[in-house]
Amino acid sequence: MNGNLTEFNAMAVESASFEVLPPGVYTAIIISSGMEVTKAGTGKFLKLELQILNGEFHNRRVFDRLNLVNPNPIATQIARAELSSICRAVGVLTPQDSSELHGKPLRIKVSVRITEEYGEQNEVKAYLPCDKRATFPVDIPF
Repeated sequence: MNGNLTEFNAMAVESASFEVLPPGVYTAIIISSGMEVTKAGTGKFLKLELQILNGEFHNRRVFDRLNLVNPNPIATQIARAELSSICRAVGVLTPQDSSELHGKPLRIKVSVRITEEYGEQNEVKAYLPCDKRATFPVDIPF
């Protein structure tokens, strides 16, 4: 099956960047989420996709996984604490669905880790409330 690309001009569109973000604190929103089964099939994690709202890395994406169902109780405890931080940061304390966390500004502390399998990757180390005085570009949907 072929796709018609007659209207596409690569010179009119900025290329995507997949380089890791430098360590720092960024203002972001969660733009998508969903529960997925772990590779081993013994648990589930909440996959989060976050979008940076402003600055040099505006619109860049960061991903996180919270191991909410896992045979390792420590992994589950860490994930539940991270989810609690997210809920507090966005002001949704008893969500019924992860979509309730979408589109609400929060700050994320990002680091860089190196793995043998994937090389450099961003890792969210903390979720923090957003400064109410922060300003965002007008093209961000809330």
